[in-house]
Amino acid sequence: MGPRLRVIALVLALTATIGSACAAGDALRGRYLAAAGGCVGCHTDTAKDAVPFAGGRALKTPYGTFYGPNLTPHPQAGLGRWSEADFVRAMREGLRPDGAHYYPAFPYPSFTRISADDLRDLWAYLQSLPPNSRANRAHDVRFPFGWRFSIAAWKWLFFTPGPFASDGRSASAADRGAYLGEALGHCGECHTPRNFLAGPQRDRKLAGGKMGSKGIPNLTPTRLGKWSDAELREFLLTGMTPDFDSADETMAEVVRNTTSQLTPQDLAAMIAWLRALPPLPEEPR
Repeated sequence: MGPRLRVIALVLALTATIGSACAAGDALRGRYLAAAGGCVGCHTDTAKDAVPFAGGRALKTPYGTFYGPNLTPHPQAGLGRWSEADFVRAMREGLRPDGAHYYPAFPYPSFTRISADDLRDLWAYLQSLPPNSRANRAHDVRFPFGWRFSIAAWKWLFFTPGPFASDGRSASAADRGAYLGEALGHCGECHTPRNFLAGPQRDRKLAGGKMGSKGIPNLTPTRLGKWSDAELREFLLTGMTPDFDSADETMAEVVRNTTSQLTPQDLAAMIAWLRALPPLPEEPR
């Protein structure tokens, strides 16, 4: 190989190396995104000394009990055989690597809105976790919701894939807060009421409702407008309400794992987003 060809080969090799480095995600940033997304809550068993992200957490719903899968890079029990493209497809489209549909208990209707850069960093963080061999547990879904093939029809009715679209306020705190609350934080998965097919009632977005016999609070200014910014911030940091009550067990976990972990800037952005929501009447209990 002549000198000129050697130079060309070296340039191509360096270009490939740089391109690969640029494509690699930032695991440290991904760790923050995982906290903002509350990933540890659904993917860590409640047993004492349970391994974070190793799965096993039971999520009881009116449609059955779902068990959070193992997210560690274990080759058999976890995501060790997945590619980054598999991960993005799961988050964006709600599809397993084999093409089967995920149940929407996995909140991909919200996660589909996460940006490409954030998905890359999340993947890098999950790949940095210590592999754990805990096997996944099969879901216990009641009839007829256990028919996985029927999820295609559910998606056709209720699922719109695609990343978060700014409303034009991209420089505003409320826009950042909307991304945190609607994409990463997936607040609407619990706080938006659902119809008999488990589809979100879009005209009642974040207006609260019921999960089984449990009431879910209205997040619009109809309820939270009574709180000051300082009171709302205190609740998101500690779970304490203005009347010295505390968040219930489920929300207390969200506060502990997610909202209390946000940077001051992101916490302020989330409050700005909540303030900007259109007020909706309380859901009939």
